[in-house]
Amino acid sequence: MEVKYCQSCAMPMGDTDEMYGTNSDGTKNEDYCKYCYMEGSFTSDISKEEMIEVCVPHMVSGNSGMNEDESRNMMKDFFPTLKRWKKG
Repeated sequence: MEVKYCQSCAMPMGDTDEMYGTNSDGTKNEDYCKYCYMEGSFTSDISKEEMIEVCVPHMVSGNSGMNEDESRNMMKDFFPTLKRWKKG
């Protein structure tokens, strides 16, 4: 099964809808996590670069052997593929 990632912060969403954000009507939003998207809106007005910096410590703590530079470089490559950060 393909891993589903938040289309804003790239956090793995897991196998249930527990991590899903919510739409304005209260339904689950399958694209964004509950930390990035709530009640139909993003929880913070943040740039892609700012989001990467927010995520670096989480990525390092969750992946033993990965340092901040490796984490940052990986996200700089991956984030432009996410729905929130795609150009156009």
